[in-house]
Amino acid sequence: MIVTIDGPAGAGKSSISRRLADELGFEFLDTGAMYRAVALKGLRAEIDWDDTDRLAEFAKSASIDLSGSAVILDGEDVSHEIRTQQVTEVTRYAANNVGVREELVRMQREIADGKDIVTEGRDQGTLVFPNAECKIFLTASPEERARRRVEDLANRGEKVDFELILQQQTKRDEEDTQREVGPLLKAEDAIEVMTDGMTEVEVLEKLVGIVQRFQHA
Repeated sequence: MIVTIDGPAGAGKSSISRRLADELGFEFLDTGAMYRAVALKGLRAEIDWDDTDRLAEFAKSASIDLSGSAVILDGEDVSHEIRTQQVTEVTRYAANNVGVREELVRMQREIADGKDIVTEGRDQGTLVFPNAECKIFLTASPEERARRRVEDLANRGEKVDFELILQQQTKRDEEDTQREVGPLLKAEDAIEVMTDGMTEVEVLEKLVGIVQRFQHA
């Protein structure tokens, strides 16, 4: 069974999706980490972000292993580094690159083939797994998402300005929804969950309930 969880930046998809997978005994696929890993590879190579072909080649040559709890890029644990604000700011170049997206979508389908898996991102229920049995669209208000992002970065030792994060997030939302390939869209058959005012435990309980309805249907 494939469970897709899509939604905008800062909606808390990664942490709650991982917990949901653990709760269900499913595997977990963090597709956002894959785009971040490609962006990090580009950043380290000091790539010209306008060189779309080279970035696409990076995606094809990169070894990205998400099988454990860590994100392994070319044999190195980059779990912490891909979440820094520096990588966040350039991940759009990977996400908007048609060649990168085609390669990562191929990898995502290969990883999920024949498995019980929770997969999260922007285009999982629409482009990558349009026939998934259970689709969830997880969202929150822009202010709530920015507040969570500031808190998350603070926990990682990065101090950032709330208004700056809100501004960057708004720009990213626009880019995500207007992207030519794999834009952020709510699938017609997805169930929307607005998480404002909910604790992570409450969100988890709600998502488990949704998946179980599909399991028993």
